[in-house]
Amino acid sequence: MITGEGTDDLGAFIIRGRYDAITKETHWTKTYVGKHDVFYKGFREAKILWGTWELDVDRGGFKIWPAAYSAGDDDAETEKKKQEQPVDAVGELAGAGT
Repeated sequence: MITGEGTDDLGAFIIRGRYDAITKETHWTKTYVGKHDVFYKGFREAKILWGTWELDVDRGGFKIWPAAYSAGDDDAETEKKKQEQPVDAVGELAGAGT
């Protein structure tokens, strides 16, 4: 399960979704409280989630990665331990309306 909450330049939001560790596919809804929903669907490659977002007829791309990402940090055991704990993340969105 994917869950979270936060605030960005559009306001407070709640995130609810799922990640399938076998297929590495993910989807979630980012609900802006009292406003609108943005739907995300994507894939995991190494430490990055990427895919598309959709809001009504608008859509674009996204890329999300851990804020503490280090290019030299590829140790499998360290990665497993990191995956067990929530992390801060940064990302990019393409398009408008998110």
